[in-house]
Amino acid sequence: MRAFWLFLFFVCGVPAGVAEPRCDAHVPVQRAELGAVSLVYQSVGAPRDPALLLVMGLGGQLIHWPDDVVEALCRQGFRVIRYDNRDVGLSRWNQVPPSANLTVELLRYKLGLPVAAPYTLTDMADDGLRLMDALGVRQFHVLGVSMGGMIAQHLAAMAPERVRSLTLVMSSSGAAGLPAPDPALVQLLARRSAPNREVAIEQQADLLAALGSPEVRDDRAVLLQQAAVAYDRAFNPDGAKRQIMAILAEPSRVELLNQLRVPTLVVHGTADPLLPVMHGVHLAAHIQGSQLRLIPGLAHRFQEEFKAPLLGAVLPYLQAHRQDVTHIAGL
Repeated sequence: MRAFWLFLFFVCGVPAGVAEPRCDAHVPVQRAELGAVSLVYQSVGAPRDPALLLVMGLGGQLIHWPDDVVEALCRQGFRVIRYDNRDVGLSRWNQVPPSANLTVELLRYKLGLPVAAPYTLTDMADDGLRLMDALGVRQFHVLGVSMGGMIAQHLAAMAPERVRSLTLVMSSSGAAGLPAPDPALVQLLARRSAPNREVAIEQQADLLAALGSPEVRDDRAVLLQQAAVAYDRAFNPDGAKRQIMAILAEPSRVELLNQLRVPTLVVHGTADPLLPVMHGVHLAAHIQGSQLRLIPGLAHRFQEEFKAPLLGAVLPYLQAHRQDVTHIAGL
C-alpha cells in the first residue's frame, strides 16, 4: 500500500489544497542585469531540481503563465523559471530603446519587402541564455508558447548542449505558404496604442476573446479583469510593436529546424485562429524525432477548459526527459 501512495504522489504531485512551500507561484520576482536589458524573472521550486525555462509569447508577461500551471510543473520536480521578455512587463532597457515604426514595417511586409526590426528573435533567445547564465544554470528544459516557441527554437539551436528538452506550444516554423491568421485577428493584434486605461483594457479583452476557442463561451467580466491585472502591472505598447516587427523580420526557420537534434514535443490546437493547426504539424515534421500532440478545440490562449489537456500532453513528456542528457552526450 505504501508503494501505491508513493507512485500516486510521483505521478500526480501534491493533492490540491496541500501546497508545497517550494512550489509557491507567489514568491517574489527578481531582476537580472544583462547589459542593454534588465529582465525580471521568478524562480519557483528547489534550486537543486532540473530547471525549466518558460518563454512567453508576443506582448505576454510572466503572469500570463497561469500560477496553477507553474505549480503543477514544479510539483513534477522542476525548478520553474518564468520571466518578462525584453520590452514587456517589468523588464526594462538600460539604454534608450530603439525607435521603430510598425505602420511602415507592416506595409513593407505586405509588399514583400524586407522588414527592419530593432532587434531579432535571436536577440531574444540570447536574453534567455544570458538569464540562465546569471542564475548559474548550465542545462535546462525549455517550454515556449507562440512567439516564445519561436524564441525557444533559436535558443535550442544556439546552445543544444544546454537544452535537455524542448516543448513548443501554439508555435510555428515561420515557413512561407502556411495558412494565414484571421485578418480581423491580425488587426486586433496590431492595435496596441490606447488613449487611456479603460480603452486599453477593452482592447485587450477583445483580443483575448478573439484568441479563445469557439467551443468555450468566455465571461467578458473575467476577460476584463485579466486585462486590468496585466495593464496595472505594466503597459508598454511600443514594446509590443517592436516584438511584432521582430516576428515580421524573421525568415523561415525550416533550415534551422532540420538541423535540430534536441528532444522536442510540439503541442498545437485544432482551433487556433492565429497560427492554424498546420503550423504545428509543419513544425513537428521538420524536427527529427519530435513528437506531435494535437488538442481538439484548443485555440491560442490558456483557457481553463484546456489546462488539463495541455498538462496531460506536456507533463509526461517533461517527466520522461527530466534527467535525460543522452542527446547532449552525443554532441
